[in-house]
Amino acid sequence: MPFRSRRVETRNENKGLTIMWDYSDKVMEHFLTPHNVGEVDDPDAVGEVGNVSCGDALKLTLKFDDQERIVEAKFKTFGCASAIASSSALTDIILGKTLEEASKITNKDIVEVLGELPEEKMHCSVMGMEALQAAIANYRGESVEPDGHDHEGRVVCTCFGVTDVKIREVARENGLKTAEEITHYCKAGGGCGGCLDDIQSILDGLWREEEEKERGASAEGASMSIVQKVMRIQEVLDKEIRPLLEKDGGGIELVDVDGNVVKVKLRGRCAVCPTSHVTMKHTVQEKLREFVLPDLEVEEVK
Repeated sequence: MPFRSRRVETRNENKGLTIMWDYSDKVMEHFLTPHNVGEVDDPDAVGEVGNVSCGDALKLTLKFDDQERIVEAKFKTFGCASAIASSSALTDIILGKTLEEASKITNKDIVEVLGELPEEKMHCSVMGMEALQAAIANYRGESVEPDGHDHEGRVVCTCFGVTDVKIREVARENGLKTAEEITHYCKAGGGCGGCLDDIQSILDGLWREEEEKERGASAEGASMSIVQKVMRIQEVLDKEIRPLLEKDGGGIELVDVDGNVVKVKLRGRCAVCPTSHVTMKHTVQEKLREFVLPDLEVEEVK
């Protein structure tokens, strides 16, 4: 009978501790036999994040075809089993993706492929997402900081060079509410701990702002009739979403609207794509939330 997880021992020499991590079978598969290890010859894009002195570092190299689709992706990483597994899973996810599709990949997509990661190791999936973002920026000719630290915004955690901008981005993307969660996802506060109160203050302010936005959007949505809502959803599907999917030989059909749940059916290549869940979340749902209502949920009908 297959087992659900294996335990991997990690030794922390600084604190003299031995820690046992429970890893899923999928994580162990990518750790023991990682995919796409190495460097792409003459790469079109390079993304480097992290810092060996901080414990984790990742280099991602990419090759694009003339349609700006990723045809080769390789990585080199310095880190734990989670870092290796996250990097391996990332390369699997982005192969075959267009530049636009790849730009929408988040750490949650990496975790979804792996099944799960220990909460304390979520920063490894975030590192993978940031390496991809750095590689895309490099491909576009945008400046990328060479030291792997985030330089936009005010530095909150001096131990790991994490700014308030990054804390907000990670918290918003993953729904994080506590400083401890932030530490798990981007290491901020995991050194001396002197910034933990500041991190919590940033989080409290962020979610107050989000609640105010949601109240305003909900009030607007409450005044919209079901017919108006359906017509607006159909309009966004036709003008904003379908053209994007048709570029890759796909399509989409509105099946039903039940309250704030929008049921759609993918067509063409999108219907058989193994990463269709990424399309549903980062193309369909995000566009509908942006142009219709922020609390819409999208479900795929097979």
